[in-house]
Amino acid sequence: MAPVVSMRNISKRFPGVLANDCVTFEVEPGEIHGLLGENGAGKSTLMNVLSGMYRPEEGEIYIDGRRVSFQSPRDGLAVGIGMVHQHFMLIPRFTVTENLTLGAEPQRKGLIDRGAADRLVRDLSQKYGLRVDPECRVEDISVGAQQRVEILKALYHGARILILDEPTAVLTPQEVEELYQTLNALREAGHTLIFISHKLNEVLRITDRVTVLRDGRVVSTMATCDTCAEELARMMVGREVLFRLDKPSQKPGQVILDVQNLAALDNRQLPAVRDVSFQVRAGEVVGIAGIEGNGQSQLVEALTGLRAPTAGRITLNGREITRLSVRERLHQGLAHIPEDRHRRGLVLAFSIGENAVLGFQDDPPFAQGPNLNQSRVKAFAAQLMRDFDVRAPGTTVVAESLSGGNQQKLVAAREFARHPKLLIASQPTRGLDVGATEFIHQQLLAERSRGVAILLISLELSEIMPLCDRILVMFEGRLVGQGTPETMSEEEIGLLMTGGKRGG
Repeated sequence: MAPVVSMRNISKRFPGVLANDCVTFEVEPGEIHGLLGENGAGKSTLMNVLSGMYRPEEGEIYIDGRRVSFQSPRDGLAVGIGMVHQHFMLIPRFTVTENLTLGAEPQRKGLIDRGAADRLVRDLSQKYGLRVDPECRVEDISVGAQQRVEILKALYHGARILILDEPTAVLTPQEVEELYQTLNALREAGHTLIFISHKLNEVLRITDRVTVLRDGRVVSTMATCDTCAEELARMMVGREVLFRLDKPSQKPGQVILDVQNLAALDNRQLPAVRDVSFQVRAGEVVGIAGIEGNGQSQLVEALTGLRAPTAGRITLNGREITRLSVRERLHQGLAHIPEDRHRRGLVLAFSIGENAVLGFQDDPPFAQGPNLNQSRVKAFAAQLMRDFDVRAPGTTVVAESLSGGNQQKLVAAREFARHPKLLIASQPTRGLDVGATEFIHQQLLAERSRGVAILLISLELSEIMPLCDRILVMFEGRLVGQGTPETMSEEEIGLLMTGGKRGG
């Protein structure tokens, strides 16, 4: 069968970076084709070329055997190519219908027919089993629902070749299962799907074939059934990857974080954190498991000074910090890897160097009167880049130009460099490939060995179970269960996460 997509000898360059180096990539009609690679391997760049977002310096693209040349994503969509980006391209204050139909609204007597638009969205939603409320504002729906809107938007505009860029990076385990069902339904309906990921288990489960990129080149393309996680990991990173963590036993020290009866409201002024009490000791990793939207984000914001609590007390290393500012908490020994690197972790328009010293910028050796000591900033940032394998031409490159994984590594590197007493790590490996995830996990355990108290918030039980000494489960703003990896099974934790059982 002739390929529906054929990219031949594609090369794409950015200043100082050869992102795609003579890449040939083909997709057969009606398949789910995985595109796998470590952070910065060139996956998203290649698909941005295919969708019309970027223009290649070299190479040819054929769709259904016909050579095409795209000037914009509109040209890609005209031949049936739609891309769902890792960071959603939605207007938060618009409704689901307004986002879906933007630029192609149904008209009646020269005016937008809102009733017809809502009906079209409902019909499309039912046809593909993608549940959305047409009248809801996008800012008021879950991340999983926003992703469904993105997929429906591509389908509404005629996409038959769907590119999904890291589609599970911000989804709960339940939403991932729903996405798998959606992808299979789309394939059965005759669509072709390209599934960009760095998660080996997902690629092995959902794809028919997989292409592995490393350093902008194709390493191999094979039937998914003919490979395994170990082989894919080796091709991705060019070395053997350990899939088991060596967590030495150790006795926790004194209490570093003491949280008592904490309460906080969400942005709608509704209760989000309800009477939460717990402790984290030196040399201990305490994990908070829960489905997204059950108060974990507001809890972290209250602990880090980003949200004022309505009740309760927070003590760090014996000093109450409940009313201290973010900066004051940093100086008391708190570090924070935020769940949203764009909103909370980086200033995207700043350089790597400037982002590397955020929170340090007024302190020696980086402060030089009202200005930064640029040579010290450059040396510090360059060291972080080497230590954490942040891939970029240099420290003056703006953070916005980095891949998502390299942005995440930059944030993590900066927070580890604070040498904190307490590290709050919220989704610390979100968007990271298997090699980078292994490295971050090892760094967390190294901090534990040095006596740092670590609070780990993760949607991934596969991350919580091997890393944590104790596990707390959060549901509807309350802690509903606690235990250790030895005393709690994943099934029990999953039940607690959905409110099916309350434990002590």
